[in-house]
Amino acid sequence: MPSGSERARARLIQDNEIPILPDGWDVQRFRFLFRESKERNGETPIGGMLSVSEYRGVVPKEYEHEEQRRTDEELQVYRVVRPGQLAVNTMWLNHLGLGVSDHLGHVSPAYAVYDISSDLDVRFAHHLFRSQYYLKIYLRYLYGIRPNSFQIKSDDWNSIPVIMPPRNTQKAIADFLDSETARIDQLIQKKQRSVVLLSEQKGAFISKAVTVGVPERFDLVAAPSRFLPRVPAGWAVTRLKHLGRIRGGLTLGRSTPEGTPTRTVPYLRVANVQAGWLDLSDVAEIEATDSEISRYSLKSGSILMNEGGDNDKLGRGAVWHAPFEPCLNQNHVFAVTPFKPEQAEWISLATNAKYARDFFYFYSNQSTNLASISKTNLSEFPVAIPPKNEMTKILGDTKIRIETLERLTKMTTKSIDSLQEYRSALITAAVTGQIDVTTWGKESRTDQRLDQIEEEMSRKEATA
Repeated sequence: MPSGSERARARLIQDNEIPILPDGWDVQRFRFLFRESKERNGETPIGGMLSVSEYRGVVPKEYEHEEQRRTDEELQVYRVVRPGQLAVNTMWLNHLGLGVSDHLGHVSPAYAVYDISSDLDVRFAHHLFRSQYYLKIYLRYLYGIRPNSFQIKSDDWNSIPVIMPPRNTQKAIADFLDSETARIDQLIQKKQRSVVLLSEQKGAFISKAVTVGVPERFDLVAAPSRFLPRVPAGWAVTRLKHLGRIRGGLTLGRSTPEGTPTRTVPYLRVANVQAGWLDLSDVAEIEATDSEISRYSLKSGSILMNEGGDNDKLGRGAVWHAPFEPCLNQNHVFAVTPFKPEQAEWISLATNAKYARDFFYFYSNQSTNLASISKTNLSEFPVAIPPKNEMTKILGDTKIRIETLERLTKMTTKSIDSLQEYRSALITAAVTGQIDVTTWGKESRTDQRLDQIEEEMSRKEATA
């Protein structure tokens, strides 16, 4: 008959759907291997501020603005993290918000920090707790309403199973994963740089198409001829307010007179307006009166432009072709109805040029990492309009080039996704004993998979 400890172990494995483990591997509860550290900063902060990255684990905190930094007084209660300790952001476990630190520093009091038993290789523990298998365990115990504030009960956390290979096997798995993930990460970084370069090529091509003679610096007071001195013969330089009617959108949460009938209609937000196209995969809805629907319904051919957001979203535009009607726009999205419908695509293209990014940023109101541009400043946006035949040709050539660049970007992004999926699967397979890491490298299994991913992308590039 199994002993009490054997029955408890079997129950732990069954409850958490732990796969069949190799002979000699054990499973223990978290509380027997980890002890919470109570160390705090005190008057003098220890090390720098740390945070948890979903992809990299514990990393130094990066600040976009200096005013985001905490004072030494505020940091007194922050938890100290030392190399080799496990740091856990309990509200971010659904995004693998934990990891073993390589850094000396401190984290928010909302984190938990743990010393790790000498029975565990700290690098193995890092890979184990950040595996996709363990993500499933966290999701099983998390509770809460908002996705970024989930919690896990203390008893549940302390009872989480810890897969325990023999100590020498832990080291072998950690060595294997450190080596293999570094190789995969290097290839991912290379492809991510390619995506950035493709984006820069797209931006440069758009800028070349629509910004002949546009200098880097703008003067809202000056006449167009003063800041666009070298426009080609036949091109007309004007401001957005002379090219179309600009209006705002409908505010969410506004009050309507009691008893006024309303209808549910689609409602476009900042997230829907991308650089030159509309993302309609997630369209919100809003209750609006007939009067509001009449006033704020989008007209086919209108250019939607973002009032605010980060600097990448600010001001960028896309043309609404009315795939469904009626549809309203949010108050943070401007709708520009061109006086000449044939200029809609050109104006939209101009909003995504480099000079437009600079213009919108320069004349925006900055708040932390967000910005917004007023209707007044937006109306002064300069656009150079070529003759109709020349505009049509430029738009056609630009469309073909942009579509090619976007196909390449999409394929490269899919390749990155495949590499990240393989990386996650490899970690899970190694830490749960589903592969033998001592033979994996000899059989060149990782090389085979990486070659396969590269071949798939090369075939797609050849047909792009």
